[in-house]
Amino acid sequence: MTSIVDVLPTVMPADQTPGPPQGRWTYADYAALPDDGQRYEVIDGVLFMTPAPNTGHQGASARIMAHLMNYVEFAGQGRVFAAPTDAELDPGTVVQPDIVVILNANLSIITSSRIVGAPDLVVEIASPSTAGYDRREKQDAYARAGISEYWVADPSAQTVELLVLDRGAYRSLGVFRGQAKLPSQVIPQFPTPTARFFEA
Repeated sequence: MTSIVDVLPTVMPADQTPGPPQGRWTYADYAALPDDGQRYEVIDGVLFMTPAPNTGHQGASARIMAHLMNYVEFAGQGRVFAAPTDAELDPGTVVQPDIVVILNANLSIITSSRIVGAPDLVVEIASPSTAGYDRREKQDAYARAGISEYWVADPSAQTVELLVLDRGAYRSLGVFRGQAKLPSQVIPQFPTPTARFFEA
């Protein structure tokens, strides 16, 4: 018999949430949601409910954020944000990437309430609960928005896959681990070995 603890929560459409019909959600509808302790995103007008991150996810996110802060924000190259920061990629798509990088040339997309437009780089920390969603709905939304670079970090495998936008779709530059450094095109010569993102 399967125990309830053996079934992980996954990202799913929030069909029972009061609001407009699925497919018609906008940022205004999303912003009007009550604070019920749940995490939501909107992709192509569909409201999704996402599970809370686990400790492995949070640890990797904090370490990647720290390295990006040092190399981007503290070096004066741009701004770095961590979830929960809303990014309105288009009127029907509002997401909260785990980490967002916006270079100086694009700082105008930052408003007091959210990011409006395509960041230069987004990072998602994959988990069994979110991996499919990160690779399908979010990856497609990021490509449509024109986000130049997408990193998918996997704390359990201690790897990062680096995807670059190429003619409207993402192309992988490889999966990196250990002492390999990410060949980022958005942040050239990024100096941090991949293993540093996952060290306790």
